[in-house]
Amino acid sequence: MSKIKYFLEQSWLLIISAFCFGLLLAIANAAWSERIHQNEIYKLNELIVGLVNDANDFEIVIQDVNIPGGRGKITKTDIYRVLDVQRKTAGFAFVAVGSGFADKIKLVIAVDSKCEKFLGFDVLSSNETPGFGDKIKEDKFRDQFKGIAAGNLELIKAGEAKDSEVLAISGATVSSEAVVKIFNTYIGKIKEKLQTAGLNQ
Repeated sequence: MSKIKYFLEQSWLLIISAFCFGLLLAIANAAWSERIHQNEIYKLNELIVGLVNDANDFEIVIQDVNIPGGRGKITKTDIYRVLDVQRKTAGFAFVAVGSGFADKIKLVIAVDSKCEKFLGFDVLSSNETPGFGDKIKEDKFRDQFKGIAAGNLELIKAGEAKDSEVLAISGATVSSEAVVKIFNTYIGKIKEKLQTAGLNQ
């Protein structure tokens, strides 16, 4: 008996089961993808309004900004202008994505109307380790980014953060590094696009 025939006889049930489970997962993903997308849009809307003081409305002003990533990869994001009740610019916001400890981290980052300072960030989606990496969602870590200059940030592991420094979360250095790296990857290109469009005046 050939090895291939023996293998098929011994593993046919496993092969069929894997195929069926894969098919079911594909069907479930197709059925739920639209709802998942809509839920993410709703959460994005909520987070943008929560990050910018006096926010009343927002609109996309620059679409499909190319963000260079590692290994030659390019990601795209949109820049939102956040408006107050008088329809004046209260700030800008954008979605930024990067690799965390466990999976992709997707953030919503806000800057002021001149793109000089960060107004803060919130987590749109993350699967970081409960009790450790997911502490990036906590105010103690997130508050460090409020009011800090909108430029490259530096992560420190101990001491007191000052100027453009961010203190890492104890026991979750990798997740902390991931957030800072996401900020540094995006902010230069975001500022460049806003300046070119004359929006951050």
